[in-house]
Amino acid sequence: MNAHSPNLVAKPDRLRLVGQKRKLLSMMHQRLMLGLLLFAGAIALVGVRIGWLAVFGDASGRSEFVAGFVPERGDIVDRDGEALARTIDAWSIAVQPKKIIGSKMELAQSLATIFPDRSAAELYDMLTADKNFAYLQRRASPSMVEAVNALGEPGIQLMREPDRLYPQTALAAHVIGYTDVDGNGVAGAERGFDAWLTDPARRAEPVQLAISSRIQQALKAELAAAMEKFSAIGAAGVIMDIHTGEILAMTSLPQLNPNVAGQGSDDARFNRATVGVYELGSTFKPFTVAMAMDAGIVKSFSQMYPCPEKLKVGNRLIGDTHPFGRACSVAEIMQESSNVGTAQIALQLGAKRQKEFLKKMGFLSRLDFELPERSATLYPSDWSEVATATVGYGHGISVSPLHLATGYAALFNGGIHRKPTILKVGPGHPADKGERVFSEDTSYKMRALMRLVVTEGTGRKADAPGYRVGGKTGTAEKVVNGRYVRQLVVNSFAGVFPMDEPRYVAVVMLDEPKGTKETYGFRTAGWNVAPVVSGTISRIAPMLGVRPDMEREPDMSTVLPYVELKD
Repeated sequence: MNAHSPNLVAKPDRLRLVGQKRKLLSMMHQRLMLGLLLFAGAIALVGVRIGWLAVFGDASGRSEFVAGFVPERGDIVDRDGEALARTIDAWSIAVQPKKIIGSKMELAQSLATIFPDRSAAELYDMLTADKNFAYLQRRASPSMVEAVNALGEPGIQLMREPDRLYPQTALAAHVIGYTDVDGNGVAGAERGFDAWLTDPARRAEPVQLAISSRIQQALKAELAAAMEKFSAIGAAGVIMDIHTGEILAMTSLPQLNPNVAGQGSDDARFNRATVGVYELGSTFKPFTVAMAMDAGIVKSFSQMYPCPEKLKVGNRLIGDTHPFGRACSVAEIMQESSNVGTAQIALQLGAKRQKEFLKKMGFLSRLDFELPERSATLYPSDWSEVATATVGYGHGISVSPLHLATGYAALFNGGIHRKPTILKVGPGHPADKGERVFSEDTSYKMRALMRLVVTEGTGRKADAPGYRVGGKTGTAEKVVNGRYVRQLVVNSFAGVFPMDEPRYVAVVMLDEPKGTKETYGFRTAGWNVAPVVSGTISRIAPMLGVRPDMEREPDMSTVLPYVELKD
């Protein structure tokens, strides 16, 4: 064999190369495993550090963000499942002053152009503070995040955290409420159901309100238009199911956008429907008549009372806008909203029975329902003869619009007073059983009397063709510094429909409306707030399944023969 054969020379070299390759692969494998172990250790250290900071960290440092992290909250939806409040991921911008590497003065000037509500001096103080962490902006807009990110400063942190979003913006804001930047319920349902919304065991199930977004929108639109037209300083409205107590819509104007609640005025945050208490005037008169009927004082709507131009009670003279100057029937007293006639019925009822009835109706105490925004009512401390007479026609007692809606629901649902509720009634939330406050017979008879007010009396502009609206107007002067001011009034209308088979109550109120050319300068409820009821009912009745019927009416035979019909 040739000593110089290629096979004999190549074999040792090939074996040596194979050995080197194996050695190299083994070394790479060891380094890779070491790298993986180091990486896993780093992750473990970061996790431990985050846990340590969350529990034991200094509140002035990075742990402030961890401790203040917005907790997850359950959704709030309307009765049809439409989202009213939900949690989304949002951006927060923070600064770590000790990690800033650039010029703090230049950085402050740059940030001042991004955050116009903060001066460069204020931002410079923040950047030079002896702190490890501070928020620049929570709930930051995408444009802010983009602008800050473009600065390229490592001492500024961009973080994602849960944020509360109200997709319907201002719609039903006073019912839904809002949270603070730390995710705590501050007002409305957000506060009333805070424990439910933050409970891990329950928050997967949304809080379903009785509110209907469509009905809410209709009520808000009609009220807002009237508020602007009559230059009122505020307005409120309630739509309620009289058999379940469900609040299908409730609005207070001016509106509040819960997405930026901090930018709203105190007036916008004020809930006129539940916190505001007002003398609601003649809307109280039906209660006086119904009380007297149950007490056996008023036996029929044909019963006559002397109705002079002025009635003296104690040291006070009571008059009417349109005096009769003759005897008048109970039907006429209600049709023309006579203070003189109603005061006499109230005096027959007496202070003791009047007070007992009003207490049973809930008019002498705070509302008992889920929202935290509730005010105490105002009523006479000394229930004198004069107080009895004036309370009888809605003066000297102040309640909220929701109080009034709850009272009308009881008056026309068969006589049962139920607690109002903002939760949808269903298997998990049954309707309140309630307490009887009026007899069924009285409740039935009052239908014709309230329909009369709308067809022939002061509430004509509240009628909605085909929907058989019944109800009562109310105009009351406001009290300023202990004195009634003639130029400032609160106007209200409390209505029920369809009056032949009552199902829903609608209460609306305008605060300090002004007269217009169209109303001939009048600022009474029949001119400005009654049309709001007509417009609202015309819009929402089809949504509620109430069909228009021009032929149906309640039995009017108990009232029509005893009134002098007007052209």
